[in-house]
Amino acid sequence: MSGMDVSGTPSLIALPTESTLSNGLSLKIYLVESKGGAIVCMLLALFLLDTWPAILTLLERRGRLPQHSYLDYTITNFLAALFIAFTFGEIGKSTSEEPNFLTQLSQDNWPSVLFAMAGGVVLSLGNLCSQYAWAFVGISVTEVITSSITVVVGTTANYFLDDKINKAAILFPGVGCFLIAVSLGSCVHASNVADNKAKLGSLPDDYKAAAADVSVSKETHPDIVGTKDPERGTGTADKTKFGSADFLIGLENRRAIKVFGKSTMIGLAITFFAGLCFSLFSPAFNLATNDQWDTLKDGVPHLTVYTAFFYFSVSCFVLAVILNVIFLYHPVLNLPKSSIRAYLTDWNGRGWAFLAGLVCGFGNGLQFMGGQAAGYAAADAVQAFPLVTTFWGILLFGEYRRSSRKTYGLLVSMLFMFIVAVALLIASAGQRNE
Repeated sequence: MSGMDVSGTPSLIALPTESTLSNGLSLKIYLVESKGGAIVCMLLALFLLDTWPAILTLLERRGRLPQHSYLDYTITNFLAALFIAFTFGEIGKSTSEEPNFLTQLSQDNWPSVLFAMAGGVVLSLGNLCSQYAWAFVGISVTEVITSSITVVVGTTANYFLDDKINKAAILFPGVGCFLIAVSLGSCVHASNVADNKAKLGSLPDDYKAAAADVSVSKETHPDIVGTKDPERGTGTADKTKFGSADFLIGLENRRAIKVFGKSTMIGLAITFFAGLCFSLFSPAFNLATNDQWDTLKDGVPHLTVYTAFFYFSVSCFVLAVILNVIFLYHPVLNLPKSSIRAYLTDWNGRGWAFLAGLVCGFGNGLQFMGGQAAGYAAADAVQAFPLVTTFWGILLFGEYRRSSRKTYGLLVSMLFMFIVAVALLIASAGQRNE
């Protein structure tokens, strides 16, 4: 990445004035400062943050307990934050104006630290809820609703927190498009549920009853991650097609979270709660790095984006570990019980869960780096998850296969509104002057 050229024209990455240490070594802290650099960060974050949900969904559909996958995911998610802190955050000046990561750890900046940690708490809750919502309403609709709530609430808050550096005439029409997408997403889900009921209605009652009576406990079913994989077309799934009634029955037999016979309102309620959590984490991070409410003492520098991201990730990690260990022994939604020992010995799919954590961790870091430069309101364009997750949902999981024309029409309309919304939010990007 390049820096500021001699003419003063901002390039992709701008580097603040270098400092010289006592041994004569000159170091610079790497910060995204230009509008172009911020947009690149947003686009990279969009791809990364849209991909990790598909990985965890795939593991759940292959029978791996979500508690196991999320514990793996949260470990590498935290490691990504550590890597960012000790690279971008530590290679920098160690002065009162531009402290590096380790210097800030000993400063009296606890009000900002608490804002960052609060952001990590709500993000952790949102991600955890999403993992269960994906099973009930599908990855596409879940991401439509959660990301749209995030943009409508979070982006509006960030606009005012950032002293209106984004172009309101462009930003808020984009927010409106996200709001329309929420309505269309709910309609897509309702239409798809009706399509699936029609498919299942053609099957004999004894076939459906047998499919619903399946246990996925690893203790009673050692082949929980075996070869009968409806997504890959192996075993008994060879004779089924994506979207068919047989495919839906086979998926229910295989997956970890059983959804047949449960109200879809459960999934929608979890989804809307997750969306509310997601809408709060970005404004909290904004307050942590820019201290708009003047909570820091005079002379104490603001947290850099890297230090704030570290504290943000610490709280995210701690809460995720506590909740998922509890869920091992006291699972929700009728999932089978597990244990620390069962988790530690469950290596089937662990590499993919580790990858999901890394992808999400670097995606979050890029989002915050872009938001610090161009305004967090514009950076919320990365919440357009359905642009990528719908692709993964259709390609990997057979979502919306063999659905009605009504469902297809609503789906296309929903995605179109997201494309317009992303374009508008990115176009509203400003440039922070500090």
